[in-house]
Amino acid sequence: MKKLIFLFSFFIIAASCSKDPDIITGYNSSDNGVFILNEGNFGGGTGSLSFYSYNSDTIYNNLFQDKNGWPLGDVAFSMVIHGEKAYIIVNNSGKIEVVDKNSLASVATINGLNSPRNISFTGDNKAYVTSMYSDSLAILNTSSNTISGYINLKSSSESIVTIGTKSYVANWVGGNKISVINTLNDQVVDSIEVGIEPESMVKDKNDKLWVLCNGGWMRQNFAELDMINPEMNEIEKRLIFPEITDSPSCLQIDGAGENLYYIDNGVRRMNTGGTSLPSTTMIPQTAQYFYKIGINPVNSDIFITDAVDYQQKGSILRYDKDGNLISNLKADIIPAFLCFKLRDNFQAK
Repeated sequence: MKKLIFLFSFFIIAASCSKDPDIITGYNSSDNGVFILNEGNFGGGTGSLSFYSYNSDTIYNNLFQDKNGWPLGDVAFSMVIHGEKAYIIVNNSGKIEVVDKNSLASVATINGLNSPRNISFTGDNKAYVTSMYSDSLAILNTSSNTISGYINLKSSSESIVTIGTKSYVANWVGGNKISVINTLNDQVVDSIEVGIEPESMVKDKNDKLWVLCNGGWMRQNFAELDMINPEMNEIEKRLIFPEITDSPSCLQIDGAGENLYYIDNGVRRMNTGGTSLPSTTMIPQTAQYFYKIGINPVNSDIFITDAVDYQQKGSILRYDKDGNLISNLKADIIPAFLCFKLRDNFQAK
């Protein structure tokens, strides 16, 4: 009898010490919140995945490795939730980690990509992946999680937005073009000239495409914000930044598709019906280094990543829709891309 009691106790203890991510990290897959991709130091393989929980007002770090037992990789760059899966692009590792969006358990690893940057889904079983160092756009079969082909753009690619049966792909590095792809036959059908180095893009409530062009790495050109009519593939509105030293980045839009946000010496907000750029910041940048932003699509909370010195662990700053600071919490090394996971029970506050 004593032997049976001993064995029973042993199994209870062993089970309690097993590698259960909910126990190790405190992460609750049913919480509402936002995933945070921490880029990690370039070449160091220290990219990681964090999650900010609205339920506990807490950030849980290193979730991917805690769940799957191996590191996320070198420069975790972007993330998209599609159906029940999340696709995490790891730039310098040349791969995409596909995980269950709730448990974060690995579903597949897609290797063989050349400096992947962003992904856009063009159908139930197909997606495009941009590349910083390749002239081709990769086509993914998301049923088999394999690369099924390529589209030759004759340029590198960065941001991508799909509207209907057309994908718009920005040539960021030294470029000034938006390639237009017919997603039905994977053919380039048009090209739109915009400002120098189109850095980020969003779609508004009227299906107009907004393109933020930063003017070039050396600030040799004025930055500009362009609005494209996708029906005509023509620029309808072109707003030029006032100073050649302006360096805007990370264009985002709220859930209603009405207000644009971007970083330019702080966070600035502009209604899509506006005819001029905002002259003042909504959230000033003081001692922090604002790197990326994300807008909660339900209540318009503004999340800002503070990269500090690009060496130590950074922070996530959460503001309400009026720009009032709510929390400032520690993430990991170079917190960057933000991907919201909000269930139907999330209530706007």
